[in-house]
Amino acid sequence: MTDASVTAQSNGAVAQEGRSLWQDAMRRLRANRPAVASIVILILITIACVLGPTLSPHTFDAVYRDYVKVPASLSSYPRDEQIEPAMRTALRRARVEIGEWTVEDDRIPIVITSTREIDPRLNRYLDRAALFENAQVLDLSDDKRSARLVADITRLYFFFGTDANGRDLMTRILKAGQISLSIGLLATVVALSIGVAYGAAAGYFGGRIDSYMMRFVDILYSLPYTFFVILLVVFFGRNFVLMFIAVGAIEWLDMARIVRGQTLSIKRQEYVHAAQAMGVGTRGILSRHIVPNLLGPVVIYMTLMVPKVILLESFLSFLGLGVQEPLSSWGVLIAEGSRNLQGATWMLIYPALFLTTTLFCLNFIGDGLRDALDPKDR
Repeated sequence: MTDASVTAQSNGAVAQEGRSLWQDAMRRLRANRPAVASIVILILITIACVLGPTLSPHTFDAVYRDYVKVPASLSSYPRDEQIEPAMRTALRRARVEIGEWTVEDDRIPIVITSTREIDPRLNRYLDRAALFENAQVLDLSDDKRSARLVADITRLYFFFGTDANGRDLMTRILKAGQISLSIGLLATVVALSIGVAYGAAAGYFGGRIDSYMMRFVDILYSLPYTFFVILLVVFFGRNFVLMFIAVGAIEWLDMARIVRGQTLSIKRQEYVHAAQAMGVGTRGILSRHIVPNLLGPVVIYMTLMVPKVILLESFLSFLGLGVQEPLSSWGVLIAEGSRNLQGATWMLIYPALFLTTTLFCLNFIGDGLRDALDPKDR
């Protein structure tokens, strides 16, 4: 009877497939709502920064001299009170008298007179202004001293306002996001790759090898960071690729120390000794047992390194060693906004909002990944 029941259970039982480390981590991560929401928001910010400058009606370096430091608005510019001063300023050099004028469906007909013959090419004075386009001289009188000038009013939208040079702030923020996110991610990848490999090797081998490797790290720590970047700029010139190489070549030092300390603790665990007793090689122990158990601290530090790299890039750009005009970054925009805080608060609010939102998302994602990859919670 016992054999029959065992046979029935074995025939009716469904083999349960075991979950791997990554499958179990993804299940835990999906259950963390703040982390999932942060991932979605960070993806949306990345998509906006990648596609936004292309879809925007303004280029990131387009200057509108008539719209310097205009506030953020959902309605179009120019305002009604801006039309007449801009029109009179544009026609001042044409030496004509301005008569009656009205605004009709984004078109402005203007009656002009002059003591001498009117040049039909004076429409170019309006075309040069940012507020008007498609200007035409119509109904020129027989004596050519009076005419009707018609032009279209150029309607522009500045949802985030403009900066001190009259450039669209929204486009510049999205373009700056490309620079900040690229430098932050690429420099972090460089620091992560070098630091994990270097620290894991130093901690696992120990002894003199560990001592020599960490003394080399101490020597690099003693070098002034700014001096190191200046040397790179002198030898290789100022460019975008140099930025993340310079930052990543220094930031890996902290990662190497963290990984070394964790490796010293992990290599004393029973499963590492068991793997050594079974004849597993050094490469196999590092790749299968040491590095996977370092993922929790490494991921947490990585999420902290991205904002740190973004701030370092802003500091270098301020010194003239990083991103230069017409390109920009979130840190540079925030610095410009702080200098214009009294008269143009939107120049600080919007880039700071993008930067802080990105930092919050990275922190929540880091916490979620730490909980998902923590071997003690499995």
